[in-house]
Amino acid sequence: MTDHRRVLHPATPGLPHAAYLAARPTVAVVGAGIAGLAAATALAERGVQVHLYEREPHLGGRVAGWTETLPDGTPTAMNRGFHAFFRQYYNLRNMLRRIDTDLDMFVPLDDYPLVDGDGRRDTFRGLPRTPPFNAMAFALRSPTFRVRDLMHLDAKAAAPLAKVSVPQTYWQLDEQDAESFLQDINFPVAARHLAFEVFSRSFFTRPEALSAAELATMFHIYFLGSSEGLVFDVATSNFDVALWRPLERYLRRHDVQVRTGTAVHSVTADGTGFVVTDGSGGTVRADGVVIAAEVPGLQRIVADSPGLGDPEWRYRIGELGSAAPFVVRRLWLDRPVLADRPAFLGTGGLPPLDNISVLNRYEAEATSWAQRTGGAVVELHAYSVTEDSAGLRAQLDARLHELYPETAGAGVVHEVTLCHSDCPRLGPGDFARRPTVRTPQEGLVLAGDGIRIDLPVALMERAATTGLAAANALLDRFGVRGHDMYTVPVRGRSAVLRRLAGRADRSDGRVWA
Repeated sequence: MTDHRRVLHPATPGLPHAAYLAARPTVAVVGAGIAGLAAATALAERGVQVHLYEREPHLGGRVAGWTETLPDGTPTAMNRGFHAFFRQYYNLRNMLRRIDTDLDMFVPLDDYPLVDGDGRRDTFRGLPRTPPFNAMAFALRSPTFRVRDLMHLDAKAAAPLAKVSVPQTYWQLDEQDAESFLQDINFPVAARHLAFEVFSRSFFTRPEALSAAELATMFHIYFLGSSEGLVFDVATSNFDVALWRPLERYLRRHDVQVRTGTAVHSVTADGTGFVVTDGSGGTVRADGVVIAAEVPGLQRIVADSPGLGDPEWRYRIGELGSAAPFVVRRLWLDRPVLADRPAFLGTGGLPPLDNISVLNRYEAEATSWAQRTGGAVVELHAYSVTEDSAGLRAQLDARLHELYPETAGAGVVHEVTLCHSDCPRLGPGDFARRPTVRTPQEGLVLAGDGIRIDLPVALMERAATTGLAAANALLDRFGVRGHDMYTVPVRGRSAVLRRLAGRADRSDGRVWA
């Protein structure tokens, strides 16, 4: 919250608390990932009775943490992989300030280098914070992006990067895929792996399957739109310990009924509210419902709730898709990696590997195990895979040994390989068809990182922001004051770049000059 250009989106006014109402409203929140937790927090703080359902035995959704048991019986931490908590994730970080005002559960990661198949290495260390100087400095010192490359960019085609405006950028670019967009602007092939694919892979997809509008918006969020865009934190402990158990205690203190290990089967509107039925047949009556499930879960609930919404809305829900599967492979090794290995290394042109994390550099549980055993805890990611297989695991391990040769002779004390396909598809043309937070069914709202919201947010912050927006929609319906939201600027923050982009739009020039 240090960027003076951040934008306040004020809440709708209303009563300060549900206690001022004639009757206390009840809301069922379906899904306890980031979106559902944000909604439950916002509603409970205003005095709404909340029933929070989560199919899994733990909170956090795709950012959940749990315990694995090593072969010697030692319990150890496990989750679905590395997550970067960027400083401009205002709404997510504000939610987490409920459990720690200073956010001491995080530690900054001072660098996250990127390396390509030719061994060229880019770094974010020491870049200036202020846009556009941050992006310029990154480009000018990059071994994969030379000054003459800058002069060969197609200024007219690249203009949308400089004058991003949400949601207008989606109407302009969403039908195009990110790979074609990069080709159109003549972005150098070598630098694409390091400067742009890092964004597309954050969506667990490849540039040819990602909307160009999502790419441009990400470039705005992390480079040109925020002075906090290139700095991020990581959790100092496994996510369940650092984040979700403390937040669960906070929610319970606010009278939230937390129901883990309980899947919702259907939601029925009966004229006076809703009846939420779980998988065991149990029911709860509610005045409002937030569905904050992942895409397959949302589709399943809507399919089993035939009276919900209208035909067009139900069709749009059915048309939602998931990104290709991704694999997270965690290895407990019997020897350390070299001391100068970064906590996080992104890769390009080294398939199937997309990044390597050395967890004992920052996560308390991994650090403790490594110190006790003299080993290391290393994690490998592969995105957009066809399926998890022994062959893929062997290829990932081979890439690890290639990049970190000291691991080639290491023994594997334990390994866990996860393969999931539950991240939302954000492909070309998807934006206009995605359902929004508000639905045709009065009192029913949606949240999640696959739900459309016309603000410059992405990934975990999109989940938190839609959850907050869903809660605000219901609070407004009840006549209770909502919660303020914050984002990076909704359009390109540099007037100079916007003018240059406008000039390029009106010309057929090929250079930024």
